[in-house]
Amino acid sequence: MEIDELNKLLVGRPTIAEGFANAHSHIKQFAFFSILLPFLGLKLSKRNVKTKSIVKDKVSVITLGCSKNTVDSEVMMAHLQHGGYDVVHDKWKKGRNIVIVNTCGFIDKAKEESVNTILEYAQAKSDGKIEKLYVTGCLSQRYKDNLETEIPEVDAYYGTAELPRLLKNFKIDYKHELVGERFLSTPKHFAYLKISEGCNRTCSFCAIPLMRGKHVSRPIDELVTEATKLAGQGVKELILIAQELTYYGIDLSKKRQLNALLKALSAIEGIEWIRLHYVYPAQFPLEVLDEIANNPKVCKYLDMPLQHASDHVLTSMRRNITRQETKDLINTIRAKVPGIAIRTTMLVGYPGETEQDFEDLKSFIEEMRFERLGVFQYSHEESTRAFKMEDEIDAELKEERAAELMGVQESISLANNQAKVGKTFKVLFDRKEGDYFIGRSEFDSPEVDNEVLVKAQKTYVRIGDFADVKITSAEEFDLYGEIVTASHN
Repeated sequence: MEIDELNKLLVGRPTIAEGFANAHSHIKQFAFFSILLPFLGLKLSKRNVKTKSIVKDKVSVITLGCSKNTVDSEVMMAHLQHGGYDVVHDKWKKGRNIVIVNTCGFIDKAKEESVNTILEYAQAKSDGKIEKLYVTGCLSQRYKDNLETEIPEVDAYYGTAELPRLLKNFKIDYKHELVGERFLSTPKHFAYLKISEGCNRTCSFCAIPLMRGKHVSRPIDELVTEATKLAGQGVKELILIAQELTYYGIDLSKKRQLNALLKALSAIEGIEWIRLHYVYPAQFPLEVLDEIANNPKVCKYLDMPLQHASDHVLTSMRRNITRQETKDLINTIRAKVPGIAIRTTMLVGYPGETEQDFEDLKSFIEEMRFERLGVFQYSHEESTRAFKMEDEIDAELKEERAAELMGVQESISLANNQAKVGKTFKVLFDRKEGDYFIGRSEFDSPEVDNEVLVKAQKTYVRIGDFADVKITSAEEFDLYGEIVTASHN
């Protein structure tokens, strides 16, 4: 749809509340303007705009999207705090006069959430509740010009690599000596460590390279410095993240350096768990498995998004691997690292995915019995190779296929969890919720995987401590247990 056609929507616009309530029903495509379509007509009320200054130097940073965005926000907040600003994360309350929204632009639902959030704070600015509003992150990187035109209430938009420019609004210079400094937004005992930026892969459905650029590895010494500082803040678990961990180092030395990085991080006092997220299956470096198997600090856990298991779909997706090669790799991983938990994600509704393709994917999941699995529905992203294809599978069928796969995984997960009853595991406790202390084993990552629940009435454990827990019962995605040893740091 052309801009001129969109501008016609600016007459007789609904209220913000009406727009939020009806947003989902209006989304007909996954292209950016279709995401914005219901929002571009949202009229920001100019009545009662307050110009009196509120309390100064108080900033709220709102983070949307993935853990890589979380790290970016934490680096930003460290600079703001060092510059003398009072900073809070993911919350706004009266008296906070500046808001920074770090957006996600990965798929349609993420774009919708980002646009909703920008508009919410744009209205707050019009109402005089805040004075300044800045937007950064992937959505801003990808659609900056459109956003500036359609939501001009925002004071400035910045891309994913423009932190120094954003800081200039606060009269702060980006300081290289602050590299490694983080204002943690996670519980203090775990943190994400972003080891590289961008991606060199050419998967047909993925817009990440459009927003994050080519793969750039961070030097090992820089990462060790940052991890050491995190350990000094009380971090015990490092979760290594990147678009592709296994590509790490090739741009620095023409060889993979993930093993060398793992060895260096393992030497840091205070770090007890190192977890690997987002490895690519094609050309997987098998030497990493030796480090996982033999290094007690590296969790027996691997997050490897496979996306599909039909050769027809894998070829169209440009994944550079076949169903049989994927199966062989998984079997090799399990043979070299007995007991490893493999997390993967699958994508349903890709253009041209036939019923047979879907059945091939389903049978693959049933055969491989992944320890952890999530399912995404295909989002038709402009400027990707797949965008040239017709997005002919309707939303209802995509949803049905995703639900069917998760139903299969639910049964697998229940069986896997029931096999743990009677066994004892080292658990890191994340929080207390209701009547339970809630933690994770080395086989589970925060927010996305299984949790271990221990009755608070029967025992006490400090948040951020480890304890040995004997599993007494199991559900599809939760384990229940009793502490058999006192908690230890």
